[in-house]
Amino acid sequence: MTQQEAIRVLMQSPFYFRLDIKARKILIQEFCILCTECPSQAIRPR
Repeated sequence: MTQQEAIRVLMQSPFYFRLDIKARKILIQEFCILCTECPSQAIRPR
């Protein structure tokens, strides 16, 4: 998953917008890692 794809998914959560920029960057990195480690369990758009 690219960072742009991760941002697109994370922006659907109101919680994302409560984070400061540094926390958002960390969240995006962790989200990308999780989706890369478990590709069969990753959420896929319909």
